[in-house]
Amino acid sequence: MLSYLHVCATAGVVVTGYEDAPYGLMAETTDGGGHFTEVVLSPRVTVAEPAMADAAQALHEEASEKCFIASSVNFPVRHEPTVTVP
Repeated sequence: MLSYLHVCATAGVVVTGYEDAPYGLMAETTDGGGHFTEVVLSPRVTVAEPAMADAAQALHEEASEKCFIASSVNFPVRHEPTVTVP
């Protein structure tokens, strides 16, 4: 979220709302342990003006590339964003 808000602010996109419903898939190992195999983020972003919607959608990719957490894990972090306007 912080990477996304940063790239939006830099691009002049005003985000007025941000909610997410992330989920992760895990694989269990035979010894009772396990690990994540994938995480999916489903952010629902609201922007101030309709003219900002396309940029807000496109900026998810840049934010993903700059995200410290996503860059630090050994499984894919996918994004399925939705952008709305009031």
